[in-house]
This record gives sequence, C-alpha cells and structure tokens, in this order.
Amino acid sequence: MNIGKIHSEFDIDSFTKYDGTVLFFNFVQAIIRKTKSRAKVLDFGAGRGAFFHNQSSKARSWLHDLRTTGAEVWAADIDEIVNENPCSDQQVVLKLEEPLPFEDNTFDVIVIDFVFEHLDHPSEIAKELVRITKEGGWICARTPNTWGYVALASRMIPNALHKKFLSRAQPNREKEDVFPTVYKLNSPRAVQKYFSGCNVKWYYHCGDPAYYFGSAIMYRMLLLLHRFLPPKLSPSICFFIQKDMKS
Repeated sequence: MNIGKIHSEFDIDSFTKYDGTVLFFNFVQAIIRKTKSRAKVLDFGAGRGAFFHNQSSKARSWLHDLRTTGAEVWAADIDEIVNENPCSDQQVVLKLEEPLPFEDNTFDVIVIDFVFEHLDHPSEIAKELVRITKEGGWICARTPNTWGYVALASRMIPNALHKKFLSRAQPNREKEDVFPTVYKLNSPRAVQKYFSGCNVKWYYHCGDPAYYFGSAIMYRMLLLLHRFLPPKLSPSICFFIQKDMKS
C-alpha cells in the first residue's frame, strides 16, 4: 500500500502528521534536553532497537535515537539480544523477578516504549523504576490504551496466536519483535495506582493506523474511525511520570 497516496506529506520523509513516534519522542527529547548536566537515560525494554533496523525516515530515527541529545544511553532488556542494540552506550541484560541492577537515583530519564503492556507484575516493577529514577526525574512511557480497540482485540486473541495474527495485520513487523501481552499497566487509573506519590501526566493519541492488513480500504476506514473516537477510546496513551523530589 502506498501511504503517500493517502497522506501527501508522507513523501517528504516517510512519516505523516499523525505519527505517534514523532510526537512522543519530541516530548521525550524536550525532557532530556532540560537536564542541566549530561543526562543519563535508560531505554527500558529496548530489545534489539527495532526502529533502527527499519529506518525509512531519517528525522523519525533521529528523534528515536536518544544519543542525539548528547545523553548517556543505557539499553536494558530480559533478552540477550539487547547486547546488539546499536543506539545505546551501555547494554544490560535483566533477570526476571530480580531487582533492577542499578543504584538508587541513577537515571534522569527512563523511556519505556510499548513495554507496559507486557509487564506481569506492575507493583514490583513500578517501585523499582521509581527507585532508580533521580529525584525530579521522569519515566516516559508509550503503550496501548486499555480501552482502545488495539488492546481490546489483543485481549481477545490468545498470546499463542499473536505472531500469526500480526504477520497479517502488520506485514512489515518482524516476528522477533512480538511478545506476550497482559495489559495491567495501561490506563491512567492503573498508572496512578502503581506510581503513587509521583506526578503523572498523560495524553491519549490516535496516530496512524497500525493494523490494517496492508489494505488501503482498511487503512482509510480506521483513519475515519480515529476522527470520531472519544479520547478515552484512543488506541494508545502516553505517560510522563515525574518522581517527587522527596520520594
């Protein structure tokens, strides 16, 4: 499908005016660049750096690669493939059900891009994330909205079938970038509950349709749906969680 026939601006640099990655990482970069000294940033759940391997837009990739801010970027994941992450200065393999291997108040900013939906123990991980964030620092997370159609459809399809389904719904998505979902940390209420004591800000977002099976008709139908969806039913939600100076 030729996105440029639907969004003429796409031909400029392969992203549209609705692009959620461009919007989210503009906010992330703004937060990092406000840090007075060289920021220390953790990309939590970084994996292999999938975006780097699918670079169609130079501007989009530049925003996503947080080293462009001058920050010291650490990539962490439970999968050893994180050691191959090309957009980080340091890589760390995490161990399930163990505390995060970082000292208290280590990072100015923690970025968690489409990972909240995979966290099965939100209480423990939220405490750990707050612990390793500096006072006044930020945890920036993008995730499917609990009440959006993407999350609702995902919960209806068994995890065992996700790879097969996504190979059709998102033909360009690699199988190694598909993981089981649980949706326990995907609403303002849940985030405020588990990150109690923090200042939580968020926005709902209807970006470019992501699951349209390569069909221009389906894509246009989802675009129309996005125009009329109430914000609380938007496909994705972005959180900006600031650790209290006394936490």
